[in-house]
Amino acid sequence: HQRAAHATDAGRLHTDDLDSCPVSITPIRLFGDPVLRTPAEPVVDFDAELRRLVADLTDTMLDAGGAGLAAPQLGVGLRVFTYHVDGVIGHLVNPDLSLGEDEERDLEGCLSLPGLHFETPRAVQVVARGWTMHGEPATVEGTHLLARAVQHETDHLDGILFIDRLDPEQRREAMRLIREADWGATPPVVRTSPHAGAFGRR
Repeated sequence: HQRAAHATDAGRLHTDDLDSCPVSITPIRLFGDPVLRTPAEPVVDFDAELRRLVADLTDTMLDAGGAGLAAPQLGVGLRVFTYHVDGVIGHLVNPDLSLGEDEERDLEGCLSLPGLHFETPRAVQVVARGWTMHGEPATVEGTHLLARAVQHETDHLDGILFIDRLDPEQRREAMRLIREADWGATPPVVRTSPHAGAFGRR
């Protein structure tokens, strides 16, 4: 049922891209942190700091077992996300999406909303065009799970969370679960960042 179509090789991560970067697991911002509601800025500089950010996103995503992770979830207000679907690890910078007409509902969760899973409507197919961390053009094209991950992470770059796409009854249930969650009762923690100047971590 869930099938990833393909991503151009340019958008995939190869081990030699990240070998020079030590493993870096970064705390994931949780619901309630303002950075998750702030639209991210386009990437302008394709430099070592951007490659470090992609490495941080990749390491943290893999450590958390997620299908994707967007820069705002690490407190970075830039349009970058990583994904891990069907064994393929990739990333995209400054994504621009074209969605297919068909929609489907399937379970969706979010690393910034631990423990919440709801059936969420998404386009079945997506074509995402953008850039690699090296400034090369890249296209990610997929269906079902890959399409869902790309749409979910691009939403993060626009300050949108998956619970915003639920119907009113589901949203009320989601907010109830958030209020009851241990993490939901804790004020968001703002941590300093090694990317402060370059990425404006909030």
